[in-house]
Amino acid sequence: MSGPGEAREIADGFLTRAARGRAAGGQRRIGLLIIASPMGLMRSAFLAGSQSRWLRERAVRYRFVHRAVSRFMPGEDLDGALVAAKGLKAKGIGSVLTYLGENLKDLREAEQVTRHYLDVLKRAGDAALDAEISVKLTQLGLDLGPAACETALLTLLESAAASRTWVWVDMESSAYTDATLDIYRRARARFANVGVCVQAYLRRTEQDLKTLIPLGGGLRLVKGAYREPPEKAYPSKRDVDANYFSLATRLLGRDARQAGVRAIFGTHDPVLIGRIERAGQEANLRPQDLEFQMLYGIRRDEQARLTAAGHRIRVLISYGDAWFPWYMRRLAERPANVLFVVRNLFAD
Repeated sequence: MSGPGEAREIADGFLTRAARGRAAGGQRRIGLLIIASPMGLMRSAFLAGSQSRWLRERAVRYRFVHRAVSRFMPGEDLDGALVAAKGLKAKGIGSVLTYLGENLKDLREAEQVTRHYLDVLKRAGDAALDAEISVKLTQLGLDLGPAACETALLTLLESAAASRTWVWVDMESSAYTDATLDIYRRARARFANVGVCVQAYLRRTEQDLKTLIPLGGGLRLVKGAYREPPEKAYPSKRDVDANYFSLATRLLGRDARQAGVRAIFGTHDPVLIGRIERAGQEANLRPQDLEFQMLYGIRRDEQARLTAAGHRIRVLISYGDAWFPWYMRRLAERPANVLFVVRNLFAD
């Protein structure tokens, strides 16, 4: 099923469920965010859509949705992800593999995820791929309690260390920030090959870096893609971008370098990338001292340019059948991607 009628049904449902609100002074309120621009409104609508069971149950039935999603992921199984990682390696680009899923409530399912990632590490190692993994703690059972989740993470870190690769801890919504950082700090005390994601849209991240940088380890800076209230997250893109660059300069600074921080800049924003490159030059860093990460299928030309410039770059390859919330957040991160989706709505 993928005709125009079905596409319009999904679009109508998206607008009525994800973009409810009342106009106030020329603005529109969606959930807890006040949005003044069409792009901001669209971003909030996608974030709301990521939490909509109605949309999730219906959208995944349609072929045009699967076709649009394929821009961002090479397939739903590990085989497709490994093939993509092999292709990237041939271009001098590393990869980060992530199995989609979150908020598991069954311990057996969480244990299965751990076993899956152990298999990922083994298969990537056997194939001599330049691949790391990135995990969500709620997929390892954090909602069931921190103990089992932390044990699972340590198991993955031990396996990754034997394979001489890294494990990245994704940052989820702000409700999990403290628990995620607590587990990361304990893991970092035992393993060198672990990093955590920090989000530029959260107001607290500036303070978090003050305690994270002295630990060394890996710090991956992203903008953030969860639905957050304005008292916790900057609501405007301008403020998020300004905070991103401010945090990036901290990660490029002397204290971070002396602590041995592996700083990662996860962004597709050409303006931010250019500013970070110039900041690196002003700090007398070598090109290979700057490392960027991007999503699979996005800005391939920029990936090639950064590689040619001597920077390190990795591509995040996501796979799995639990892709709908993740996909909505990717559209929210960069609403311009909606144009790609629209072109596919009536392709049949």
